[in-house]
Amino acid sequence: MAHVAIVGSVALDEVLRVSGSLRVGGHGSATRLGERIGGGAAGVAIPLARLGHRASLVAPIGSDPAGDLLLEELRTAGVDTDPVLRVDGESTRSLILVDDGGERTILNLHRCAEPEPPRRLLSLGADCVYVRSRLPGLAPLLSRALSTARVVAHVPPCGDGERPAHVLVGSESDLPREWLERPFESGLAVAGARLEHVVVTHGAAGASLSGRGGTRHVPAPRVTALDSTGAGDAFAAGLVHGLAGGLEVVRAVEIAAAWGAECARWRQSVLPAEAVPGLPTD
Repeated sequence: MAHVAIVGSVALDEVLRVSGSLRVGGHGSATRLGERIGGGAAGVAIPLARLGHRASLVAPIGSDPAGDLLLEELRTAGVDTDPVLRVDGESTRSLILVDDGGERTILNLHRCAEPEPPRRLLSLGADCVYVRSRLPGLAPLLSRALSTARVVAHVPPCGDGERPAHVLVGSESDLPREWLERPFESGLAVAGARLEHVVVTHGAAGASLSGRGGTRHVPAPRVTALDSTGAGDAFAAGLVHGLAGGLEVVRAVEIAAAWGAECARWRQSVLPAEAVPGLPTD
């Protein structure tokens, strides 16, 4: 197994199940489903740790009681929390609205942020680095990490040179039209000349994999979705697992698509422990 450093956020998600479609100016009803751990970094770190990877979490967590609960859950899952930075104030909190078809809407209530880029990332000696953060100032750190680790970065951000990486991954719904028309060429501007592949997820339709040789489609397993929250993070976890294990990139994307689909079958923001034994891994 590999040592993976994960840069991003950990959140306490409050979840509401909403009936009917949300309409501007309309009325609706909702049922509280409670609180659970979420956030892009947690959604990648937890399943990787449960599979036996050393998943080192480079993230800020608040000094409040919610932060204590989040840290305890991460440690219980086997995540290496030594690189976590406790910051004064409230932890990241989100409101998740899940409709009858399993589609989710995320409202960020509070973001816990670090005062400067996490330079401790470079001292971890990780085999693979995954970045799920819009934090500015990460480019110099990632440029240095490229020479010693496999770097996978989420987009957006999509500015020139903002995410030096070997592989970029993003959701169709988050990317501008020009990205979807020319994903690899657009990715080169963001990641630099060492970019090898761009992966774009398309929800239930699977993902596309683009490189210098063109683009190919990778389908996703068909599932009945209960809650799509965290499916993209589970996809990223599967992708990182495959790449860190030395698999061919197409196989890594196939594994990622299966992990993302599996996540949508559960009412969780992170792949639960019960799902991990059935995940494809090679």
